[in-house]
This record gives sequence, structure tokens and C-alpha cells, in this order.
Amino acid sequence: MTLALICGQGRLPRIVADAQSQRPLVCVLNGFEPDGLRADLVFHLETLGTLLDTLKSGGIKQVCLCGAIRRPPIDASRLDAKTAPLVARLQTALTSGDDGALRIVMQLFEEEDLRIVAVHDLVPDLVPAEGVLTLKTYAPQNTVEARLGERTVAAMGARDAGQACVVRGDSVLAREDAAGTDAMLTRLARDRAAGGGDFLSNPINAASDMFGGLLGDATDWLTGGSSAADGGILFKAPKPGQDRRADLPVIGASTPDAVAAAGLAGIVIEAGGVMILDRAKTVARCDALGLFLWVREKSA
Repeated sequence: MTLALICGQGRLPRIVADAQSQRPLVCVLNGFEPDGLRADLVFHLETLGTLLDTLKSGGIKQVCLCGAIRRPPIDASRLDAKTAPLVARLQTALTSGDDGALRIVMQLFEEEDLRIVAVHDLVPDLVPAEGVLTLKTYAPQNTVEARLGERTVAAMGARDAGQACVVRGDSVLAREDAAGTDAMLTRLARDRAAGGGDFLSNPINAASDMFGGLLGDATDWLTGGSSAADGGILFKAPKPGQDRRADLPVIGASTPDAVAAAGLAGIVIEAGGVMILDRAKTVARCDALGLFLWVREKSA
């Protein structure tokens, strides 16, 4: 055994483990257990140094970070001797954006001669090639929305502040925040169900979209305007310059229902940059709901 999975929550760790010819060592951050996968080793953030030593002494050569975690605070009473020298860097990671935090964590592994392997290198089928995967295809207006979505996610990513947005016409309806894509779509669906009115008729949302690039994250809560009329897209892509060995964006079989509930026409993801879990189920659900799923090449 030379591969270890450093696991968080969700189905992704199980998918990665099942795809390997030899079962990897499954290491789980306490409190963030993955779905359907037994842990071989449970660790705390405060014992990361010991984990690194255990992996290296146990013959592990490669590690893959997979699954979702939140940022647990460091409990000084739990710190062990091997982790204490890492505290300053861990604190920096905890106060950085997602990509910045992961770069620090990956560097700690690499300093112990543990090579970081990307999920999509271990399970290449998770990242689809360019094209429309569904029966329904995109309309001309969706190409315009996709270009705006690409620009919006790029601007968000430059601040290390999210990987998804919702666009309708020439307006950004919502930007992903720390709560994630599902929460963003749920807010839109709730507003739509409440009959909050068209986004463009809401002056607060319109102003927020206009000045969002200047004001940054402080406006994210304002951009969750309702979408009473169907149309628009969910756009998802990696951040510019993101280290793609970890935290690659993901959609799955539950995403189409959330997109439909938000009143959107389809999903656009960046080719080579977004993983699809349960691809067959995800595509089938899009077809059942009359949505399109477009894997789009990044603009030149």
C-alpha cells in the first residue's frame, strides 16, 4: 500500500477508493467522516504532524485529498509534539482562502516526500470531455450567459472566493460563498417560491450586481435575487491559477433538482476543470427535468 486518502465528507472518497486496484489507506479528519467508507486512521488537525510521520514511516508515497471539510479551530490542549512546530502555518491556512489554505497543507505533505495526487488523476472518468451531455442543448442566449459566468467566477476566484455563480441574461443572480453551491441554489429556489419578483426589477440586486466587483464579498448576500421566470444557468469552474490537485469543483446527481428548483435552464461547467459524480444519474436527471448540461471549453 503506497497511497493514502486524506478524507473529508461526502461520496467522493468512496468513489476514489473503489476505483483503485489496491485499497488505499483511508485517513479521516475527525468529525468529517465520508459516506460509506471505513476509516483506517482517524486524526485531528492538532495531530497532523503525527499523521505525516505515520504515513512516511508506513511506506506511503502518495496522498490524495478528497471530500469536504470545514475549518475546525485549533485546540491547543490537543496539540502533540510533532504538530506544535506547524501551528503557525496551520493558523495561516485557517485564515486564508480555500486555495491558499490547501496550498499550505499540501506543502506540509510534500515536505515529508509525500506526493500529492489529484482525484481526477486517480479517477479520470470524473472529468468529462467538452460537449453537451444531455438531450437538450443550450440556446444562443446561454452562450452569452456562459461568458458572463466565466468572467464572474474568474473575478471571484481572484479573491479566492468561490467557484460558481448563477447568471440570467446579462445579470449575475447569485455568487457562491463559503456555504457552497447547494446553499446558493437553495436561496434562489426559496426566493422564487416566495414570488419575490424578477431579478432585474429589484433595484437592490441590480445595484449589487453592478458594483459587486468593486465591493467584493460584502455584496454576495445581496446577489441572491429571486428568479420568478425560468431561464439562466448555473456556471461552475475552477479559480484562475488554482492548484487543481485539490478542491476541483464538483456537481452530482442532486444538482439538477436544485438547478430546476431555482428556475434555471441548465448547467455549464468548464471542460477539464469540474468533476461530475454519478455522471449517468446526473445526466439522466437533467434529461428528466428538461435541463441541458454543457461541458464548455474555457474561452481563449
